[in-house]
Amino acid sequence: MEMTMRWYGSKWDTVTLKQIRQTRYVTGIITTLYDTVPGEVWPRERIRAMKEEVEAAGLHLAGIESVNIHDDIKAGKGDRDRYIDNYIQTLENLGKEDIHLVCYNFMPVFDWTRTELARLRPDGSTVLAYTQQAVDALDPETMFTSISGDMNGSVMPGWEPERLARVKELFDLYRDVDSEALFANLKYFLEKIMPVCREYDINMAIHPDDPAWSVFGLPRIITNQENIQRMMKMVDDPHNGVTFCSGSYGTNRKNDLPAMIRSLKGRVHFAHVRNLYFHSDDNFEEAAHLSEDGSFDMYEIMKALYDIGFEGPIRPDHGRMIWDEVAMPGYGLYDRALGAAYLCGLWESIRKGDRK
Repeated sequence: MEMTMRWYGSKWDTVTLKQIRQTRYVTGIITTLYDTVPGEVWPRERIRAMKEEVEAAGLHLAGIESVNIHDDIKAGKGDRDRYIDNYIQTLENLGKEDIHLVCYNFMPVFDWTRTELARLRPDGSTVLAYTQQAVDALDPETMFTSISGDMNGSVMPGWEPERLARVKELFDLYRDVDSEALFANLKYFLEKIMPVCREYDINMAIHPDDPAWSVFGLPRIITNQENIQRMMKMVDDPHNGVTFCSGSYGTNRKNDLPAMIRSLKGRVHFAHVRNLYFHSDDNFEEAAHLSEDGSFDMYEIMKALYDIGFEGPIRPDHGRMIWDEVAMPGYGLYDRALGAAYLCGLWESIRKGDRK
């Protein structure tokens, strides 16, 4: 297991590589070329420069999150074959630079959905939160406006203004795409890219939908154990795997997170481990990573990862805003550093306990 932290690049992230390295628990970086747009080829020289910047700070570039997928691919329309060819070229360039992990998602329109970015908790921290009642009352075209005031001047991944300015157009694109069509489009995409993944040993780690149910009537398919098993069987290649995000799968309280992990032995390529606190089944907020602060047993989640022999990157996710930090919501330094320390402590106790 390698403890990592997501980093958006020196031009966009309030957290520096120097600060991340000083957490000591973190040795790897999960990053991206944040100013690229879905569908374009990532130039090899830019990938190399990104990697060299991380390594110059004494850290390891452990993977990419994300190489975003163009909507024509997800919807199975327009220029999807051209965009898949571009994606294949990007994967080849990553492989040539010795980068072997790509986290991605296949969610239509919204990469993830929250209705609040700064809900105040009893301890004075602020967190990301979701209520279905708020979503039901919103016009999706005004979604960005409803939360933009809480972004602390940052650009949130999946909520880029230029993309969300096209919300109506995007909803039209997906008008006749149901869950079965989305599965078929994912299969088509994966079958096309698996040869380059095998050639360069690149693990594709699909991120679950967040939350794990339909939002605004859009189909969502990476939501539970049954659907994940279906995805892996339809393209049965070890490079076709998952990012196990406890917070995303955990939005559906019917999902047994440790059991899901144990069903995915050999196919969990990346892990996001975080906690949620539920007020009701469709009203939740992010919590500290500590088990007792939320609704998940974090020890059991980490134990399940250990039991399946997980050796990939893991990262704390969606930290609280604490100690008056001003940063991209969910991606400040302080609470994610606390989360990394806590998860490393759990891992050490599990590993040493297993030796007895």
